[in-house]
Amino acid sequence: MRYDLNLLPVFVALMEERSVTRAAERLGMTQPALSNALSRLRTMLRDQLFIRERYGIQPTPIALELAPGIAEALTRIDNAVLGQQEFEPASAERLLTIAPNGYVEFVLVPALVARLRQAAPGIRLQLTPYNNDLVETGITSGTTALVLGRIVDPPDSLVVQHLMDEGLACVVRADHPEIGGSMTRDQFERLRHVNVVPPGRMRTGLFQAMAQQQIKRRVAISVTNFFAVAEMIAVTDCCAMLPKLICRRLAHDARLKVLPLPMDLGTFPVEMAWHVRYRQDPAHRWLRSLIGEVAAGLVGPPL
Repeated sequence: MRYDLNLLPVFVALMEERSVTRAAERLGMTQPALSNALSRLRTMLRDQLFIRERYGIQPTPIALELAPGIAEALTRIDNAVLGQQEFEPASAERLLTIAPNGYVEFVLVPALVARLRQAAPGIRLQLTPYNNDLVETGITSGTTALVLGRIVDPPDSLVVQHLMDEGLACVVRADHPEIGGSMTRDQFERLRHVNVVPPGRMRTGLFQAMAQQQIKRRVAISVTNFFAVAEMIAVTDCCAMLPKLICRRLAHDARLKVLPLPMDLGTFPVEMAWHVRYRQDPAHRWLRSLIGEVAAGLVGPPL
């Protein structure tokens, strides 16, 4: 039997999106065109494949059985074709979507943009938020090139690369009435804290480490991003416990001072993940390599 290979990306999109509307948007098709393609898929594969339900579509048992093999076949085709292509950063014109968490957006993305401007001025980045929901970022469907942050329980369709490990330090205002050149655990527990939420998975690990050591923290205010912390600390007697690379940036602010934590809470990993279909994509491989170089260059002397 002869198969129409043009229909297989439609099958994969429907399987991953579980929505005719989202699958059509992803493929750049109208909904009637996608519905027509689905009808031909059903005829070709001799099964209903997807059943419409109240909140989208659900695959049939046969569709679930076929999905891994079809996805693998398309990935092999992509790798075979893309592996023969060349990528010239200096002349490339391309828009790539990445999903950094708040920490990566603060410490790594500015350096990445500076490197791109020098080496590949035609490469444009579009950022979408990543707060540990991989599906919402678009990485599991392949519409987003990379996610950067803490990757926990990734699906088999993602490749994960470790970039670096990061620790924690404290920030208080430079003329804090109670804190001199160091901080004790008792002071840490008595101070009121500015807390940053998310970063989700890192927060969970941090709470676990603090619970194991029975460390108390009095949270006075929670903010949604790292950019708000400096102003909060500069005008209050609060303390903030932040990743060291962020503290290194804040140390240049004369209103603030950075101190080592009075306890050891360990480190957390910073990772990068991408869909397996882009494993051999020359542009993606180049960007991943560049991000690895930028991350390696961020690691400096201890605070």
